[in-house]
Amino acid sequence: MFVIGLTGGLGTGKTTVAEMLREKGAVVIHADQLGHQVYEPGRPAYHEIVEAFGPQVLGDGGRIDRRRLAQLVFSDAEALARLNRITHPRIRQAMQEQLAQLARAGVQVAVVEAALLLEAGWDDLVDEIWVTVAPPEVAAQRAAARSGIPMEEAMARIRAQLDNEKRVQRAHVVIDTSRPLEETRRQVEEEWRKLTARLTGTER
Repeated sequence: MFVIGLTGGLGTGKTTVAEMLREKGAVVIHADQLGHQVYEPGRPAYHEIVEAFGPQVLGDGGRIDRRRLAQLVFSDAEALARLNRITHPRIRQAMQEQLAQLARAGVQVAVVEAALLLEAGWDDLVDEIWVTVAPPEVAAQRAAARSGIPMEEAMARIRAQLDNEKRVQRAHVVIDTSRPLEETRRQVEEEWRKLTARLTGTER
């Protein structure tokens, strides 16, 4: 099984590109969905997060309110590092389990879509790194519109992440999503064609 690691900053179109790859036949694992699971009450990470950050991060029904937690950690590098130490090992384990299941099922191409693929050191789980990029201002506008957060908060989250240049240095494939959607699709289709040719030995 060939595994693509798909990463990029907030608002750079990772989910859109992941959906395009799914349409091509890849099976997509979303790290954010796995992250939601490790936050659930009763999971070990839940108790550690509440212990680390206090009951102020809890919302309705005693669940962790991820937006409240985000507001705490994205303005405090030490708090963000503390949260990552709690959650990243659990998310990694869940990824490994899902990838193993897909390999046993005979899946040919899997995609791990993860904003923190590089920062968390999850890139050793993948065979190739694809990075989505867009100017920070464009990405912040998208994130603010999608999530209903202020532009300032969106920019703060983007600044807390690895910048585009450092991601691109590690990338095998770069998808520029600042252009119209059809141009993004054209890039994805071209890179998928190249990948398929490599995997089938028909590359010219």
